[in-house]
Amino acid sequence: MLVLVRVLRLMAFAKKPRWFLKSVTTTTILLGLAGCISISSTPPPETASPEAPEASPQTSALPVASSPSLPEATANRELLEESWLIYRDKFIQEDGRVIDFEASDRSTSEGQAYAMLRAVILDDPTTFALTLDWAEKNLKRVGAKGEPTDQLWAWKWGKNQAGKWGPIDKNFASDADVDAVTALILASRRWNRPEYLELARTKLNDLWKFSTIAEPKGKRYLLPGPVEAFVPSPSTLYLNPSYLAPYAFRLFAQVDPDHDWLSLVDSSYEVLEKSSQVSTVGLPSDWIALDTKTGKFQPIPSSSQLQSVYSFDAYRVWWRVAWDSALFQSPEADRYLRTATKHLQTQLRSSSRIPARINLQGKPTVNYEATSQYAMLYPAFQLIDPDTAEQLLEQKLLPRYNQGIWDDESAYYIQNLAGLGLLPPTAIQPQLLQP
Repeated sequence: MLVLVRVLRLMAFAKKPRWFLKSVTTTTILLGLAGCISISSTPPPETASPEAPEASPQTSALPVASSPSLPEATANRELLEESWLIYRDKFIQEDGRVIDFEASDRSTSEGQAYAMLRAVILDDPTTFALTLDWAEKNLKRVGAKGEPTDQLWAWKWGKNQAGKWGPIDKNFASDADVDAVTALILASRRWNRPEYLELARTKLNDLWKFSTIAEPKGKRYLLPGPVEAFVPSPSTLYLNPSYLAPYAFRLFAQVDPDHDWLSLVDSSYEVLEKSSQVSTVGLPSDWIALDTKTGKFQPIPSSSQLQSVYSFDAYRVWWRVAWDSALFQSPEADRYLRTATKHLQTQLRSSSRIPARINLQGKPTVNYEATSQYAMLYPAFQLIDPDTAEQLLEQKLLPRYNQGIWDDESAYYIQNLAGLGLLPPTAIQPQLLQP
């Protein structure tokens, strides 16, 4: 089966034209979500080692691999289809493991979920099934006796200090679980797979139980991960605005009436709007602190490894909010995008570039740009300033694309942010958004 999948992948490509605890725990979660650091010279294992979790078994029930497919009228269709084929071939192992080559060949729940989300939109049921299967077999969170603790995924899998492959941080990162459940709901509807919806509902129960928290007045927020890592005191929450996905919470409300997911839509926009005001130029931060007694947002203390700065995590805010505007015609989304992007629009007009990292005072702290930022801004500007969106595409994005790869062939993070940012929301069929 693995050989068949690989051969079919290559055949599909040939037909085309050339085109990511309070101390240690929190620190490792941040490092994993903020991007990649180093490239390992050691080739990743083709299958899990005997000491690692069992590799995903291949079954004849898996659908046959096929070329990705977007509607003919989709903007940048050939580029999106080709970049997915190249990503699938270079970054996804035959058993469904997504590899981050710039971070010691590790795998993350984020990477598996991104692959699932892209696969369902591009109508690639084989890759969806493989990446889901690998994650379910290898990222399970278990207790001291090996018993499952919940249906969320351990966020990091790789080689530990003893040289063994397996989960090396069993905490979860809620953005990955949100993306995975979103993909499962869409897949259940697109391919008529009720078992995907059943799994989504099981995961939603644990996501609500372990990754949401109510403040004293009853308002509920999405935590980035376990309570012990992101609730440093009874009245303080550490939040990541880029994890907030209002469009996903609207989908969750359709399939899980036992929990008030729409309340997370409201709290998400509260976090986005009020936390952006901590920045003198109105930008979202990678991380922000909320005092639940006063309701005030403030920078996370400088002694923390988590930083309140506009950077690689915060970029994803633009994509997530843009999807809520485009898919569900959310007025809150449109208002936020028009307000929070003003400083970046000014930067583009004045210097034709946006620094990759901007502090709370609105000052750049690096001289370089980031393709991933432009990719995440693209869907936002398509909604509020189409001319600027076209400028980003022509001047900042397409020049960074070469034969299916964005920037560098080992750059896992940018491949996904570009792949998601350039996917028009119209590629998600309207019937997939209905119960």
